[in-house]
Amino acid sequence: MQVLQKNFLPEHLGPLLIENGIDGTVAVQAAHFESETEFLFKLADENEFIKGVVGWVDLTAVNVEERLEYYSQNKILKGIRHIIQDEPEEFIIRSDFLSGISKLSKFGLTYDVVVREQQLPAAVNLVRQFPNQKFVLDHIGKPQLSGSINTNWISDIRELSVLPNVCCKLSGMVTETKNFKWNKEDFLPVLDLVVNAFGTDRVMFGSDWPICLLAAEYKEVLKIIEEYIATFSINEQVKILGGNTVAFYNL
Repeated sequence: MQVLQKNFLPEHLGPLLIENGIDGTVAVQAAHFESETEFLFKLADENEFIKGVVGWVDLTAVNVEERLEYYSQNKILKGIRHIIQDEPEEFIIRSDFLSGISKLSKFGLTYDVVVREQQLPAAVNLVRQFPNQKFVLDHIGKPQLSGSINTNWISDIRELSVLPNVCCKLSGMVTETKNFKWNKEDFLPVLDLVVNAFGTDRVMFGSDWPICLLAAEYKEVLKIIEEYIATFSINEQVKILGGNTVAFYNL
């Protein structure tokens, strides 16, 4: 993890975006503190290429609606994320967490679902309970991508994709490989399955920068998706590389 043991700030990301022809980005929380949300607001204020923020509030708190109302005053806030993958198995079905999720749509906020592949069935149930809430699955549900693909992940992805209120980020794949060693061909069947399941209107590129640096540079991660969609129509390419993100997060 040494590669990640330093600061990663807009001054480091900006040149990468220019180099790779990326017009803007959404900054997504990485820590469970309101101060993290405020920090991302500050970075967005100072850097025009940050088009939206997915922040954090304590969705299990009694005063969650009050905190959502407070932070929603800043229109750069587009969604909320809590990193469920690090929580006990029962967290995603807790009544206080579900109550917090139920408040998001009132403020027009999305929810980023980040779970490990064994938590996908619970994620399906979460999305199903809130048909009017916009969800996006981060990192295609984090399947292990070295060796054969877990058949449970395949069926769970297909079940999730049937629900029209959820999208999927084509992200996080390079770090779900053994010892972070990969070939782009390894991802083709996974991408086929996800894109065929969700369709080109409900998938979006995500860099997972800087976490991706454990296994690949920004441009390598982008190239995986660019090469995969090279035979798609121009309209579909535009949607996957930005248009769907703009629509989902209301950028």
